Amino acid sequence: MKRTNLAFLIALLALSAMALTPCLADSDQKPTQNDAGSKEFQTQLDEVDDHLVILWTSGDKEVAIKMVFMYAFNAKKNGWWEEITFIVWGPSSKLTSEDSDIQDYIKKMLGEGIDIKACKACADLYGVSDTLASIGIEVKYMGTDLTAFLKSGTKLMTF
Repeated sequence: MKRTNLAFLIALLALSAMALTPCLADSDQKPTQNDAGSKEFQTQLDEVDDHLVILWTSGDKEVAIKMVFMYAFNAKKNGWWEEITFIVWGPSSKLTSEDSDIQDYIKKMLGEGIDIKACKACADLYGVSDTLASIGIEVKYMGTDLTAFLKSGTKLMTF
């Protein structure tokens, strides 16, 4: 099985296991008390640390838009996580620098208050640091920050 397909399957299983409310895509519709599981879901949210780190490494546009970005955007917009740090790492930095749809979605996520950073070492390897910075992404060396997130027990999703 391809790595991106495996990552996609694992993420889908994780989302199902958490009993998330239905995906609201980009609509302004909010879950109501009648939505299946909404009370239970909110209770789960209240009981966990409210910081999620998403480490996006895939160079696959479909995975980015139909999964990684959609979850990150909706998680912030709907209050599933109070704080989201989104890290662009490796091949995802190259894709971001080349694709206007990806760039537009990144700007949309920034507008929602998602903290987006890119690994400078990775971006430099692809020669795209300046392009990522021009989109509004903070480009910095991320090894120390990622290690701190991992050691602190902050929730981490990888795609």
